[in-house]
Amino acid sequence: MQAPVMVLNMNTKRETGRKAQMGNIAAAKAVADIIRTTLGPRSMLKMILDPMGGIVMTNDGNAILREVDVSHPAAKNMIELSRTQDEEVGDGTTSVIILAGELLTVGEPFLTRGMHPRNIVGAYIKALDETIVTLDKLCVPLNLEDRSQVLMLVKSCLGTKFVSRFGDQVANMAIDAVKTVTVVHPNGKREIDIKRYARI
Repeated sequence: MQAPVMVLNMNTKRETGRKAQMGNIAAAKAVADIIRTTLGPRSMLKMILDPMGGIVMTNDGNAILREVDVSHPAAKNMIELSRTQDEEVGDGTTSVIILAGELLTVGEPFLTRGMHPRNIVGAYIKALDETIVTLDKLCVPLNLEDRSQVLMLVKSCLGTKFVSRFGDQVANMAIDAVKTVTVVHPNGKREIDIKRYARI
């Protein structure tokens, strides 16, 4: 039986072993560095030129990464991670990319010392368990009927957004909008009232 013939691009490179691992970490760190400055209260807007020639200014990590064209598999995974975070949670796209980049940066010295990736992943899992225990100690119950508590939570989410300059006004509008379209069933379940309001 004849071996299959593969036609590849002249620029295609095949990397294996330690070199491939270091290349993946470098690519992931490069993606994280793109959006690092868009996080926090002193975040900066990025000016993006889209394929149609239009200019977009944003500090939303997911919007920036949607416009980035990458070919490296690890960089593509980082962008996919941002998309998944946006679809599943709706927030924290920038944070999750920066956190993933930092986790890979921390693991890099252990790889250079020859430690097996399985041991490094095991250490990450132990760190995750410790983090969950710590978060359980720090968390506080949220009473959705207490407007001041909900307002404080919404304002903390809007802290890095462009609308943060309008403070209480936008936070109050957001709470009123959610309460308007949310229906509470007798069993305590909450859902969007799609009979009277469109789900976007």
